[in-house]
Amino acid sequence: MSSKPRSRRHLFTVLTPTYNRADTLPRVYASLTEQTFQDFEWVVIDDGSSDNTREVVQAWQQQARFPIRYIWQTNQHKKAAFNRGVAESSGELVVALDSDDSLDLNALDAMARAWQGIPERERSRYVAITGLCARPNGSIVGDMFPQDEFDATAIDMSFKYRVGGEKFGCMSVDVLRQFPFPEDIAGFVPESLVWRAIARAGYLTRFVNQVFRTYYDSADSLSAQGRASGAQHAAGLWLLAQDTVVECLPWFRYQPAEFFKAAARYTRFAMHLKHDGAKLPLAGRRLKGLGARVLVGLMWPVGAMLYWRDRRRA
Repeated sequence: MSSKPRSRRHLFTVLTPTYNRADTLPRVYASLTEQTFQDFEWVVIDDGSSDNTREVVQAWQQQARFPIRYIWQTNQHKKAAFNRGVAESSGELVVALDSDDSLDLNALDAMARAWQGIPERERSRYVAITGLCARPNGSIVGDMFPQDEFDATAIDMSFKYRVGGEKFGCMSVDVLRQFPFPEDIAGFVPESLVWRAIARAGYLTRFVNQVFRTYYDSADSLSAQGRASGAQHAAGLWLLAQDTVVECLPWFRYQPAEFFKAAARYTRFAMHLKHDGAKLPLAGRRLKGLGARVLVGLMWPVGAMLYWRDRRRA
């Protein structure tokens, strides 16, 4: 990923990786035109679309009140498009908005206020402002945070405070450039792999109980891909299981059941990869430590059973 410095021209870069979504991009554009806070640019990374995405975005470039940059690349998957967008960003903070979602009317204003509410001398310790998502009917997706304003790492929020469900916000460009998505892994790579690595490096997030994004679930969304149970995304899902049982083991005491489940998934997706003749993505990611080995050993029969269940369903 390119690390060349870019001048900061905006507080926010709204980053939208897209692939053949010319039909849903107008929803994104409409929500940006309605923002009460306008110190942002919109960077659209077209990951090799074959529809009329280019023409749609170019038409908006002629009429929008905010700068729009359109960047086309050959199809490399969303993770590579995200890395490219972060490298190209000229904002201090990135708002990664999917090509089929929309921002709340005051989302950018609320994020700006929350970020500026952190004393400037302390901001280098923070990676993100994270808020809530709502469905089109207004209901909140997942859990709310323990307090209306709460500072913690992403790992603590997940395991210690047990807050789940889709969340959304903005992240520091400088920090994201230090933690790119791995592009050597085929297919889907869970976002939480990156967020966890950032948390383990000691970066805090300011969590706020405010809706920033309207979330539209669809069968071909990246979130839906992450929930797939078969071999299609086995490498990324194996990586997430490995990260849980090895790197996150200090949080075992908060949710032991989740670690036992991850240990079963470790075997399950390793067997999928072996069946497909693929190698485990082992560079720096081997099973290590007595605790991790014991967990995986205990749950091996469950993981194997889940693998064979997947095979029967397929």
